[in-house]
Amino acid sequence: MGRLRESFKRLAPPQAVSSVRWGREVWADLRLRLLSEAGFIPSHTVRNCLYRSAGMRLHPTSSIHWRAEFYAPERIEIGPYCTIGDSAFLDGRSGLTIGACVNLGSHVSIYTRQHDIDDPDFTETGAPVRIEDHAWVSSHSILLPGVTIGEGAVVAAGGVVAKSVPAYTLVGGNPARHIRDRSRDLRYRLGYAKRFV
Repeated sequence: MGRLRESFKRLAPPQAVSSVRWGREVWADLRLRLLSEAGFIPSHTVRNCLYRSAGMRLHPTSSIHWRAEFYAPERIEIGPYCTIGDSAFLDGRSGLTIGACVNLGSHVSIYTRQHDIDDPDFTETGAPVRIEDHAWVSSHSILLPGVTIGEGAVVAAGGVVAKSVPAYTLVGGNPARHIRDRSRDLRYRLGYAKRFV
């Protein structure tokens, strides 16, 4: 593939190369816009089918409620019995893995990329985010690149998580800090899906 690309660059005028690049960028942006619009379709079945067709690995027992938005859905994996609340923002650019029986509240934002504020060119940096089984990320929380939310851990509403959260702990605040430990006896399964939402 690399040789073919180099041959094309030698044969094609610079204007053709920039036109192809422009077309790819337009399609990438349009694809994300269309996927965001799919979030308004009042059917979990239809939305989930569209999300999977965009490359997301979404288990059939999990649900994503309406108005979700994504970056790089093809790099997002959501395990079984998960419930993703409405208006979630899931960034898969550096990889996002969500385990089994995970609950994300409404308006949760997860980022895997950010800008390096000390870099003279303000370049992007990033790292994958992982949310392990039975974790609960409450409404309006923000997870930043590179964090792992441990098994059974809870992020209280509005928490801003910049460092990994150990298993079975409750954290909250900005920046999120340890509040207390959580019971290790967790047997529930999620996947609840409100009708038409």
